[in-house]
Amino acid sequence: MDKTDKIPTELAVIDNFDAEELDIYARLTENQLLNRANPEEALFIAESPKVIMRALDAGCIPVSILVEDKHIDGEGAPVLARCKDVPVYTAPFDVLTQITGFKLTRGMLCAMRRPKDRTPDEICAGKRRVAVIDNVVNPTNVGAIIRSAAALNMDAVLLTEGSSNPLYRRAIRVSMGTVFQIPWAYIHKDDYIDELHRLGYKTVAMALTPNSVSIDDEQLAKEEKLAVILGTEGDGLAQNNIENSDYTVMIPMTHGVDSLNVAAASAVAFWQLGK
Repeated sequence: MDKTDKIPTELAVIDNFDAEELDIYARLTENQLLNRANPEEALFIAESPKVIMRALDAGCIPVSILVEDKHIDGEGAPVLARCKDVPVYTAPFDVLTQITGFKLTRGMLCAMRRPKDRTPDEICAGKRRVAVIDNVVNPTNVGAIIRSAAALNMDAVLLTEGSSNPLYRRAIRVSMGTVFQIPWAYIHKDDYIDELHRLGYKTVAMALTPNSVSIDDEQLAKEEKLAVILGTEGDGLAQNNIENSDYTVMIPMTHGVDSLNVAAASAVAFWQLGK
């Protein structure tokens, strides 16, 4: 293949950080990208060739690409080969480094259309193990939990409306693109425990309470369908959700440690309960 065959025809060189083409990458907030007023126009930003390829594999539609000039024929080439008709903007390193976090992207950003929201019924059909993220507001934690869910035997992820969006830029980056590999949806009912029961799941509230059972309890392993619920970083799960769950489960710890970060706890929980 000739070298020029890899380069999109719509290639624009940018030499100014204030260029209009960079607005979507450098100046729009997450809420502006989310565009609740016009959901069909909503966007997200994927970072790095690996993550962008995972988004493309999941059927996400690219709108434009921003790539460091040296990556056009390097790590970014496979992405560009799949996006022949997509506008591509390129610039040298000193321009792109003015964009917050660009050094972490391995030279490439891609603006993409947000996929249509899915429902709990759609993503939970036929699934044995589901992770539930309850009001986790930090996108780093949401991304890390989803990465653990994808890696450690969870079949789907549900989030309450108070949780950070999995398609926020930082969440996507921390998840390493697994937000495109494991199905997820928002669960909109206030009393979501009843909704999980309707879907056929026994519910497992991860909480430190006097009646908590150990995560390696034999009865848990016998359950055909489990929904593993993880609470917000500070306060944990609401008391009513703990009381209404079928199980309250704790991770045994040593050296007087009483709790783990929610993302770390999720990895332990998914490994044990996903068996």
